[in-house]
Amino acid sequence: GLIEHLHRIPARHATTEELLLVHPQSYLTNLQKVSSQLHGGDAGDGETPLAKGGYEIGTMAVGAVTALAQSVVSGDIDNGYALVRPPGHHAIKSGGMGYCLFSNLGVALNVIKRDNPGIRIATVDWDVHHGNGTQDVFYDDPDVMTISLHQDRLYPRTSGMREERGTGKGLNTNINIPLPAGTGNGGYIYAFNEVLAPAIKKFKPDLIAVASGFDSSVYDPLGRMMVTASGYAKLTEILMESSINNKIMIAHEGGYNAVYSPFCGLFVLQQLSGIKKLDDPFVHTENYPGQALYPHQKVEIDEAAKLLSDLPSN
Repeated sequence: GLIEHLHRIPARHATTEELLLVHPQSYLTNLQKVSSQLHGGDAGDGETPLAKGGYEIGTMAVGAVTALAQSVVSGDIDNGYALVRPPGHHAIKSGGMGYCLFSNLGVALNVIKRDNPGIRIATVDWDVHHGNGTQDVFYDDPDVMTISLHQDRLYPRTSGMREERGTGKGLNTNINIPLPAGTGNGGYIYAFNEVLAPAIKKFKPDLIAVASGFDSSVYDPLGRMMVTASGYAKLTEILMESSINNKIMIAHEGGYNAVYSPFCGLFVLQQLSGIKKLDDPFVHTENYPGQALYPHQKVEIDEAAKLLSDLPSN
C-alpha cells in the first residue's frame, strides 16, 4: 500500500550524450554490438552477462536514475528511490564489470553537475561490495565526495582500501570503510555516526546520492554481513538528519535474497516518506548476538574516522 502515497517518476532511456559524460564511444559501440547478437555475450569483463537487448535495458536503468536525480535537484520531489536493474556501482569509465553495464550514478551525477555548475555532491555506498566504479568516475573530482562501506576485500578483491583517498584536486574526497565480515547493525550505525554523518556535515553537499545494495543484509547469500531492514531504515534516518536540505536520491544496486531484500527496500522507502505500512516479519534477527558493535569492528571504523581530518570542508 505504500506506493499509493508515493510520486512515481516515469523511467526513460539515457541519451548517448549523457552516457558519453562517463563512458567512451568505443565501449558503447561494443556493447550495442554484443546486445544485438542472438545469444548476447558479456560486458567485456567475461563475467557480466549481456543478453540480447540488454543495451536498451541498461540505458533505461541509467535514464531512470538520472530522471530521479533531476527531480530531486529541481525540487519536484524531496527525495526518492530508483528501483532499477542492472546495477551500476562496479562499472568503471572504460567498461562494465560485476553485473554492471553503466555507471548509473556516475552518469546521473555528471548530468547534474553539467546542468548545475558548482553543485557539491556526496555519494554513499552501503552495498556489501566496494563501490569501485563510482570511485573511479569521481576519483579526481573535488566537488564529489565518495564514501563506501563494504565487506573487506569481498569484491573487487583488490580495491576498497582506506589508502585509496582520491587523486589530484579530488585528493582526500574518497573515503573507504572496509568492514570485517559479520558486521551488523551496531557496526554500521557506529560507522554512520562516527564517519559518514561528520563527513557530510563537513563537506556540506547539496545532494546526497546513495548506492543501495541490500546484499549487506543478514540473509543475503553473496555477503556475510548482518544488517536488518530496521538497520537500513536507521542508516537512512542518519543521512536525512545529516543533510542540509533533505535532497537524497537512492539508486538500487545489489541484494540477492528474494524474500528479505524487498523488506529492506520497503523500510528505506518508509523512512524516506515518513509513512509506515509494515513491520519486519524477521524482527528476531534484531536480537542476534552479532548485531552489537564488536571491538575489532570499532578499531577499523575508528581508523577510517581519522581520514576526516584531511577532508576538504565547504
